[in-house]
Amino acid sequence: MTKKMSMSTSKTSLVLFLCQIISALDVPLDLSQPPTITQQSPKDYIVDPRENIVIQCEAKGKPPPSFSWTRNGTHFDIDKDAQVTMKPNSGTLVINIMNGGKAEAYEGVYQCTARNERGAAVSNNIVIRPSRSPLWTKEKLEPNHVREGDSLVLHCRPPVGLPPPIIFWMDNAFQRLPQSERVSQGLNGDLYFSNVQPEDTREDYICYARFNHTQTIQQKQPISVKVFSMDSLNDTIAANLSDTDIYGAKPVTERQPVLLTPTGSASTKVELRGNVLLLECIAAGLPTPVIRWIKEGGELPANRTFFENFKKTLKIIDVSEADSGNYKCIARNALGSVHHVISVTVKAAPYWITAPRNLVLSPGEDGTLICRANGSPKPSISWLANGVPIAIAPEDPSRKVDGDTIIFSHVQERSSAVYQCNASNEYGYLLANAFVNVLAEPPRILTPANKLYQVIADSPALLDCAYFGSPKPEIEWFKGVKGSILRGNEYVFHDNGTLEIPVAQKSNAGTYTCVARNELGKIQNEVQLEIKDPTMIIKQPEYKVIQRYGQVSFECIIKHDSTLLPTVTWLKDNDELPDDERFLVGKDNLTIMNVTDKDDGTYTCIVNTTLDSVSASAVLTVVAAPPTPAIIYARPNPPFDLELTGQLERSIDLSWIPGDENNSPITSFVVEFEDALHEPGVWRYQTEVPGTQTMAQLKLSPYVNYSFRVIAVNRIGRSQPSEPSEQYLTKSASPDENPANVQGIGSEPDNLVITWEPLKGFQSNGPGLQYKVSWRQKDVDDEWTSVIVANVSKYIVSGTPTFVPYEVKVQALNDLGYAPEPSEVIGHSGEDLPMVAPGNVQVHVINSTLAKVHWDPVPLKSVRGHLQGYKVYYWKVQSLSRRSRRHIEKKILTFRGNKTFGMLPGLEPYSSYKLNVRVVNGKGEGPASPDKVFKTPEGVPSSPSFLKITNPTLDSLTLEWGSPTHPNGVLTSYTLKFQPINNTHELGPLVEIRIPANESSLILKNLNYSTRYKFYFNAQTSVGSGSQITEEAVTIMDEAMASRQVDIATQGWFIGLMCAVALLILILLIVCFIRRNKGGKYPVKEKEDAHADPEIQPMKEDDGTFGEYSDAEDHKPLKKGSRTPSDRTVKKEDSDDSLVDYGEGVNGQFNEDGSFIGQYSGKKEKEPAEGNESSEAPSPVNAMNSFV
Repeated sequence: MTKKMSMSTSKTSLVLFLCQIISALDVPLDLSQPPTITQQSPKDYIVDPRENIVIQCEAKGKPPPSFSWTRNGTHFDIDKDAQVTMKPNSGTLVINIMNGGKAEAYEGVYQCTARNERGAAVSNNIVIRPSRSPLWTKEKLEPNHVREGDSLVLHCRPPVGLPPPIIFWMDNAFQRLPQSERVSQGLNGDLYFSNVQPEDTREDYICYARFNHTQTIQQKQPISVKVFSMDSLNDTIAANLSDTDIYGAKPVTERQPVLLTPTGSASTKVELRGNVLLLECIAAGLPTPVIRWIKEGGELPANRTFFENFKKTLKIIDVSEADSGNYKCIARNALGSVHHVISVTVKAAPYWITAPRNLVLSPGEDGTLICRANGSPKPSISWLANGVPIAIAPEDPSRKVDGDTIIFSHVQERSSAVYQCNASNEYGYLLANAFVNVLAEPPRILTPANKLYQVIADSPALLDCAYFGSPKPEIEWFKGVKGSILRGNEYVFHDNGTLEIPVAQKSNAGTYTCVARNELGKIQNEVQLEIKDPTMIIKQPEYKVIQRYGQVSFECIIKHDSTLLPTVTWLKDNDELPDDERFLVGKDNLTIMNVTDKDDGTYTCIVNTTLDSVSASAVLTVVAAPPTPAIIYARPNPPFDLELTGQLERSIDLSWIPGDENNSPITSFVVEFEDALHEPGVWRYQTEVPGTQTMAQLKLSPYVNYSFRVIAVNRIGRSQPSEPSEQYLTKSASPDENPANVQGIGSEPDNLVITWEPLKGFQSNGPGLQYKVSWRQKDVDDEWTSVIVANVSKYIVSGTPTFVPYEVKVQALNDLGYAPEPSEVIGHSGEDLPMVAPGNVQVHVINSTLAKVHWDPVPLKSVRGHLQGYKVYYWKVQSLSRRSRRHIEKKILTFRGNKTFGMLPGLEPYSSYKLNVRVVNGKGEGPASPDKVFKTPEGVPSSPSFLKITNPTLDSLTLEWGSPTHPNGVLTSYTLKFQPINNTHELGPLVEIRIPANESSLILKNLNYSTRYKFYFNAQTSVGSGSQITEEAVTIMDEAMASRQVDIATQGWFIGLMCAVALLILILLIVCFIRRNKGGKYPVKEKEDAHADPEIQPMKEDDGTFGEYSDAEDHKPLKKGSRTPSDRTVKKEDSDDSLVDYGEGVNGQFNEDGSFIGQYSGKKEKEPAEGNESSEAPSPVNAMNSFV
């Protein structure tokens, strides 16, 4: 058996007690005391320039203190500035910015002084600075062209804001750019690439700066990156080199690491104690380097060291002087490593060793104020008295200053004052107020009289006796009214008056008296101590092994103090029990029905009282069930012999005898009831008990005529219901509960509709059910208005103000009385349409398709309802490039909540737009703001609407085009590029022509005949070139040949002739192949034998060419008398007889296996008049010429 026991008693009391010991002695507020600053704004206070500035200064004292302020070291006269007010009974300043004030005008250093007749306390110097979110400076960003594998840094250079912005990189779709060990953002916001890959090519690297204080985001212009891969570079080089050139760019070369940041081999860093130390190393290299951090001569601090940004950033939290030292980052890949050493020095702003604490003295007493601080460098200590440097403060003969200590001797009432200790160095300062209050007060006991303390036996008992007096009273404890003073080792007496009994026993119970006395008097107080028996588990759950689909039960029987109410909780594997009806929790057991493998685990019983807690655990192991003979399972038979006993007003006991379980154990019994008084014939669920129980104690409601029946349940299903029990009528009573789901929602601007869920019949507890509906306006000193209504579910209050909060409650009552006092809910009277349009609508055009709109929020009082958000209506008025108007289509963007800005995407370039903004509440939209006109800048145009090529002649083509559908600006010109395509689909030189924007056609002359051309055509605006449209066209041959080509190609006889020629060629190839294998000679072979050149000899066996026909792709005959190509040109190298002659020509080459490649790899300029060949498939005439 696995068992675990635990107990916790008065830990909370111990924690509170320790807090009391270290806290300063508080003077009761009804006694005279100097001021104490209780709340103030932070030293460095950055404010939102759009909102009112609130500078806090709260203080307590007796008499209540008055407040004054200095600004930049001089008195700040609040009465002379209409924008500045001070809160009543407070020193807090409110500077009205929202009604015309400028936040920049109130920058400065503020200090608050709280003063009364006993002294003056001062606040810290509060530096007020408005936050700033400046725009990005305009800059021209050139595209980045990078070779694959090289490193790259994209600079962000965000604008300097206050506080500094949060930097992140996203694309045009506002999706964060993925980062990795290879690509990551540095602490300065730059984006670093250790090595670039082709997938890094994109045109929308955008750096964003988010200024949280003003809730604005600024965007840098997109940065373009083009990565040139080695494959594409080689293809480009190969297209421009011949076979005799050596070409090919070097493949991507691996490189050892080089640090991108920081530079050099060493650097320094200064950080302040308590701050977060961030060190960064980012390296370039291929493969991507891995970063490792070490501290020279020591270990990185455990539990405070974290690695971020793929280990490129070392983060140490809560740094101290011990963290100073040299930190080395090492970047390593397979080719080597590089390192950088950062020398870290931790300085410290002043921090307290002993802060001065308030001093309460009686006349004639002595005391000291101690102010000790540390820092790096060591801070200087200076004292002030009531806000004035102590050197020029009024003299006090009882006071002596000794460095960081003020010594008081024989103080008098006039010695009361507030002293300020200032500890400062170059990194900051500490300012603490501590008063000296000279009082003569008899003792007071602040602990309530007859307070009851309850603890568990053998646990500590702490009895409080909080006190005050001046001189400081002496505390004594007695047990009983006339007992002797407590002494001895079994008690601990604390300075704050608390009596501790470390191990409380039953004998320690009783009344304890605390006595406080000083020379001015004596007072006593009694408290009561009760010792409770500990809670114990007398029968713990035991280890169980159960077969699958069986039933198991764990016991947890407890013994506890009779005056404590225990609660029992069961856990499985230290978590809540599964939400499964198979788990049945009884009073002292846990039963699991139909056990499955997933029920394996540790089950824990936890018993809690208000004073202690105990637990015990056991393990359940589930095993497979052995095979059993077939058994017929069925639903159980219904229970019988129902009996009612123990009748009370609110409960009754029901017992029964189970029916036959039919080979499947009964898992539970379901008890149902019928209310013959309110719902005769309707049976409702009452409760469910485990199948091991045959009795249930049932809770009853008043004014119900009960009958009960029982249903047995096993794994097969539910039994038939038992016969009903005898009836039992409960007495009437006032309602126990009030209606649920009470709401107050207005349906009209001048009403409040109060709704609720009515009680069901058996919840009424008696006859005459009604409801008392009450309401009153919230935050207004009004009495409740009430009305009693019948058993309905709604009441309408008319004549209410528009959209004001109401407190609403609904209480049930019947003939016997009211239900308990209901809880209040907050509702609102009806909404009305907003009255005011958003003001100060401003539009910032970001680019040609995106704009940002700002507006001032509508005051909540003018919203007159629940603020849903703002709607921006915007529409295109006209295109600036085309003056024609079209149907205006308004677009709507909704911005939820209290947003004051939004982005307008999908705008058309070079267009004029209008927009307005409306506030939206639950009733609808408010009035529109005045239309705001804005214009989008020019963009690049779309492609020309069409490009047609007509009237082909021998040397000319006519081009016609349509202007772009979306010019997106003023067209400046068109660009036409074209190049010829030969019959191997290779592209010739590219020709570019600029065409004025007002032209719509062009005749191209001096073209090659019978040549295919490819055309690229696009339009330009001042921004740049738009997308292009492409077409292809062919110049014609002479008219006779063209006519012949068309006529022959469509004749049936020609198709048959071509099939016959193809068959003939196939037969000839087969014959030649057979002859070659038999060793027969053919014309080319005879030539080779005659020459007997040893270099050509391998071709007799290895070369696959024949004398009668050329290579299938070349179409150049190798034998005299063959027909010339279709261009009717014959060159010498084309008409030579033998392969030997080809091998000796300047263009002739042989592969390593001896095969001829002269026509495939020769230089392009030496090919025979390929510029005159068509790039289309060979015409039928050309095909005939090549085979005849």
